[in-house]
Amino acid sequence: MQRSGRVILYLGGARSGKSRLAQIRAESTANELIYVATGQAGDAEMARRIRQHRAERGERWRTIEAPLDLPQTLIQNDAVRRTLLVDCLTLWLSNLMLAEYDIRKARRSLVDALAASNSTVLLVSNEVGMGIVPDNTLARRFRDEAGWLHQKIAAVADEVWLVMAGLLLPLKNERSMIES
Repeated sequence: MQRSGRVILYLGGARSGKSRLAQIRAESTANELIYVATGQAGDAEMARRIRQHRAERGERWRTIEAPLDLPQTLIQNDAVRRTLLVDCLTLWLSNLMLAEYDIRKARRSLVDALAASNSTVLLVSNEVGMGIVPDNTLARRFRDEAGWLHQKIAAVADEVWLVMAGLLLPLKNERSMIES
């Protein structure tokens, strides 16, 4: 069965503008807007960030917290006239690793949910594989898992954008598919 939704992935470094651009894209639709938050307020600074982001999104957005069960959240909220903005995949991955989840199984569940989605799903994630090789096992595993997650999602995505300095660089979209 063909999905009727769209999957759009925004990758970039910290403070690159990826969340802002994904939000602008989501708000350009007439769809119901759902913000799927994967971050948790583990300290006062993170709690402040979360409050600030909620205030910036405004009344049009409904927020769902999904620090671990992201695939199930997407499935439960799948609808044709709905746009879901997931922010962010690397926080979700961190949560899974800290809770000692089966990362491959979770990644497969997420990709399956996206591949079947009738919603427009915008995903924001940090590109962490362009820097130096981390000096410890956990950090290297995280970098590797993030890279594999991005590859799997990019394979099912309709569009993939790299965001640098607030600028969108197309990695995969309809135009790039026609030209290649």
